[in-house]
Amino acid sequence: MAGLNRVVLIGNLTDDPELRYTQNGVARTRFRVAINRRWKNREGVLQEETTFVPIVVWGQQAENCANYLEKGRLVAVEGRLRIDTFETEEGERRKVIEVVAENVQFLGAPGGRRDAAAEAAGEGEAPSAEAPARASGDETGDETGDEEVPF
Repeated sequence: MAGLNRVVLIGNLTDDPELRYTQNGVARTRFRVAINRRWKNREGVLQEETTFVPIVVWGQQAENCANYLEKGRLVAVEGRLRIDTFETEEGERRKVIEVVAENVQFLGAPGGRRDAAAEAAGEGEAPSAEAPARASGDETGDETGDEEVPF
């Protein structure tokens, strides 16, 4: 029986994306998305909760994200959840939880601004990121062997 690992999120970037390249030359961009949830408690008082989700994007899509996204930008992310466990030099076990993006849609710009590239093209929004290019032999998009641990 096959499992299902699918995540769909819409939120705002908490900082500008960080683009790096693996030793094999594959682009990797990381950013965090803030997702707000509002509800009323039993007394009718409005409550708010914000969840911060780390996102990793690979290949050409990673370069597009680094070029067009900035802090505050609204995005939709589709991908899969990845949880990895590692041990620190001090012997502590840590977990890394992130969404490996397969598709990132650029939904808006901070303050209602239009993207310069979109304005130049005469369109309302910047192009969405394309599916990530894979390095030969990389079927999963995980280049964990030659990247640093984010914590």
